[in-house]
Amino acid sequence: MTDSPTAPEPGDRDPDGLIRRAGLRVDPDQDQHFLVDDRVLDRIPTYLPAAADRSHLLEIGGGAGALTDRLLGSLPVDGQLTVIERHEGYASFLETEFADAVDAGRLTVVTGDALDVELPPFTASVSNLPYGVSSEIAFRLLPEKRPLVATFQAEFADRMVAEPGTSAYGRLSVSAQHYADVEIVERIPREAFEPKPAVESAVVRCTPRDPEYEVANEAFFLRFVKALFTQRRKTVRNAIRNTGHISGLEEPEAVVDVADEGLLRKRPGDLAPATFAEIAAVALDHGEPTGE
Repeated sequence: MTDSPTAPEPGDRDPDGLIRRAGLRVDPDQDQHFLVDDRVLDRIPTYLPAAADRSHLLEIGGGAGALTDRLLGSLPVDGQLTVIERHEGYASFLETEFADAVDAGRLTVVTGDALDVELPPFTASVSNLPYGVSSEIAFRLLPEKRPLVATFQAEFADRMVAEPGTSAYGRLSVSAQHYADVEIVERIPREAFEPKPAVESAVVRCTPRDPEYEVANEAFFLRFVKALFTQRRKTVRNAIRNTGHISGLEEPEAVVDVADEGLLRKRPGDLAPATFAEIAAVALDHGEPTGE
């Protein structure tokens, strides 16, 4: 049921009205913080790269449908939107509220957890992600190498874009920047959400591209980065020695014996992604990784 006998055009729905019509308890303990600022909602679809293919958009966590409404309004004439929503009540509401789009084949609502369901063959993704699982969802989407625009906790976003040598730089920075050019395009105050989250948020744009370095085994590279950052205050030499149980290296000492001495003296937080790739290649060749 909508505010008038004729359903609003896509992009015209009032976010607060959508929450009222859904008639469901909004539970912040379940990561339900709905973006209700019209100005921010209107801008988010525009943050996709200009050359992005919008023919099949993917939204994770549709909630009451405020961003869903804007995404439908941004689709090309024959475009499609798939929304994955884990809450059965909100998934059902989306199908009812946007019944015209569902009937026209422009909207598909998938009820389920975005970490478990099979992803559709999407061309780009735009979402207000549930913060509690934003990292897991981001790293399910990034390897798909599709343009991604998503809201994250501001601290998480700052870590995604951080540069080597800064306090925010870490495993998240290297992993995200391995897959894409990552940038913060807007910061969002707490007041833009209902209910207000405890922290501020940021919109991040990830534009996929191949890294400037070669990685022979991506799974090992990411595991190696993870291992070294568990020892970020140690030198790279000691980090390699101490984390074989995480990286899977059987012979970490053999890696230390042949790696560049200047790099071994550095700390993990000072290494650019390309330098991590350089050391990981040495580790892969000399450390006898298990399961490779």
